[in-house]
Amino acid sequence: MARKSTFGNPSSGGMLQWLGLAAILLIVDQLTKVMILGYYQLGDSTYVTNFFNVVRVHNSGAAFSFLAGAGGWQRWFFTIIGVVAAIVIVWMLKNHGGQKLFAFALACILGGAIGNVIDRVMYGYVVDFLDFHWAGWHFPAFNVADAAISIGAASLILDELLRVRRSR
Repeated sequence: MARKSTFGNPSSGGMLQWLGLAAILLIVDQLTKVMILGYYQLGDSTYVTNFFNVVRVHNSGAAFSFLAGAGGWQRWFFTIIGVVAAIVIVWMLKNHGGQKLFAFALACILGGAIGNVIDRVMYGYVVDFLDFHWAGWHFPAFNVADAAISIGAASLILDELLRVRRSR
């Protein structure tokens, strides 16, 4: 008996809704980066509150500028990792689209990963602009894609904790 496809049927746990979420996150990420590139020069900053600034920063490394000074090879290394991750995530969404929290997490990571891959391919670096700080200490600047990836990672952890709890 043929298995019915659930690709486009959100009520049966299909993956289309999750790809839609990833696309929305990607669009918001890219629009905000275009605005930053259009209105800010590298290093420009705007005070917003006593704990938040908008700033234009270029990150040629990974999270927290890991390998930023590695000489250039990291651009393509992180691009390849992002593309492979996106392919694996789409495959996982196809097979697990009905697991809502898990699929939500994957969609967030997918949208963020593609957003940062686009930056690496187009510019050679990732555009960061969200600068949170307190008492002179600044958290490393990040962007919408990074926030989506972080929310996705936290959701994956929560999903696993809930799964373990249900299995007891």
